[in-house]
Amino acid sequence: MTDKIRVNGARLWDSIMDMAEIGATANGGSHRLTLSDEDKIARDNFAAACADADLRLTIDELGDMFARRVGTDNDKAPVGMGSHLDTQPYGGRFDGVFGVMAGLEVIRTLNDHNIATAAPLEVVNWTNEEGARFAPSMLASGVYGGVFDLDWAQSRVAVDTGATLLDELIRIGYHGGASVRDHEFSAFFECHIEQGPILDSEGIAVGIVDAAQGFRWYDITLEGFASHTGSTPMIGRRNALLGMAKVVQAVDDIAHQQAPLARGTVGSQVEVGPGSRNVIPGTVNFTVDIRHPSADTLAAMDARLRAVCREVADDIGLDLSLEQISHTEPVAFDEGCVAALKRSCERLGIKRRLITSGAGHDACYVAARCPTAMLFAPCKDGISHHESESAKPEDLEAVCNVLLHAVLDVAGVSN
Repeated sequence: MTDKIRVNGARLWDSIMDMAEIGATANGGSHRLTLSDEDKIARDNFAAACADADLRLTIDELGDMFARRVGTDNDKAPVGMGSHLDTQPYGGRFDGVFGVMAGLEVIRTLNDHNIATAAPLEVVNWTNEEGARFAPSMLASGVYGGVFDLDWAQSRVAVDTGATLLDELIRIGYHGGASVRDHEFSAFFECHIEQGPILDSEGIAVGIVDAAQGFRWYDITLEGFASHTGSTPMIGRRNALLGMAKVVQAVDDIAHQQAPLARGTVGSQVEVGPGSRNVIPGTVNFTVDIRHPSADTLAAMDARLRAVCREVADDIGLDLSLEQISHTEPVAFDEGCVAALKRSCERLGIKRRLITSGAGHDACYVAARCPTAMLFAPCKDGISHHESESAKPEDLEAVCNVLLHAVLDVAGVSN
C-alpha cells in the first residue's frame, strides 16, 4: 500500500518559499542568523506548522527543536529527519531549510494517508549549524555528538553583539529544559542541497551520501608592531598583514599539494588593526578552514599549517596565536541507512549516485550516536552560501520521496 504514496511537491516548495521570506534579501536570498530576531520568527513558524501536524514539540538547552509524531510502539527510539533553519549572512533559500521542511513534508504526507509507523518519527531543527554568528559551526549537534561541552557551547559569543549563545537563547525564548545529550534516535536522515556541482553537472536528481570529509577550523592572530608608513624603513618592519598574506598563500599551496580532494581557505572574517591607511598593520585576526576525506591527510595538512605559521611569524618577527576551534573527523555513514536509501530509489525508479559530502553537516556529529545517512539534491552550478543559490522543485520533491520511503523502511509500517 505504501509503495504508491508520494509527497506533495507543491506543498514542500511552498513551505521552503514561505521560510525564505523570513529575512529575505534584495537579491533573492535569506539572511537569518542563529538566534537573531529572524531566526525566532522562523522557529515560531516551524513550531506552528508542527502543531498543525499534531506533533509534540520538545526544546533542549541549546534550542534544538524536536517535533515528534507518535508511533504504535513508542518504546522504540524515534527515526529522526531534519537539518537547520539558520542561514549564512546573505545566504541562500535552500541550505538547511530544505532538510527541515522535507522532514515536515514526510509527516504531512503520512497524516494525509493515515499511515502509522511502528517507531515514532521526529523532525529536528538543530541550532547554529552555520557557525556564522556563533563559531564554530554545527555547535548544537556537536554537543549532542559529544564533541563540545554544553557550558562551552552556551558561552560562545555572537560576532555582532557580543552576547553569549545562552543570552540569546533566553532572549528569543528558545532556552528549553530538555537535556541535549539525553535525546535518542534509532536512525537519523538529513536532506540537503549538495553545495557542489556534481549532481547538477551529471543531471542526477538524488545523491546518496555515504561519507563526509573531515575539517578543521582555526582562529589565528599575528601581532607585530604598528608604526608610521612613511618614516619606518622597509627593513625591520613587523607587518602583521604581510604575515597573513604569506599564510594565505601557504594555505592555498597546502590544499593544492593534496589535490584533488583537499580544500584550504582563509575565510572572509578578517580584522586588521589599528585601522589607519598610514600605519603599518600591527595586528591581524583571521580564520583558516582545511578539509579532506582522509584523517591521515587532514592531520598532515594540520601539521604543515602549524609549521608554516610558525615560520612566517619567526621570519617577520611576529607573535603568533593559533587556536583550533573545531575538528570534525571524516565520517562514514551507516551502511544500513545507506542501503535503505538505495532501496527507496529502486522502489521509486529514481536515478541516483553515491557521493561524498565536501561540507560539514549536523548529520556528521549525529552519526556518533546513531545510524545516520544523508541525501543530496542538486543545486544550480553548485553555488551555495550565496543569494543566487538555486534548486529545482522537481529535484527537491524526488529527494523528499526517497526520504519518505526510506523512513517507512526503517521505522516500519503498522498494519
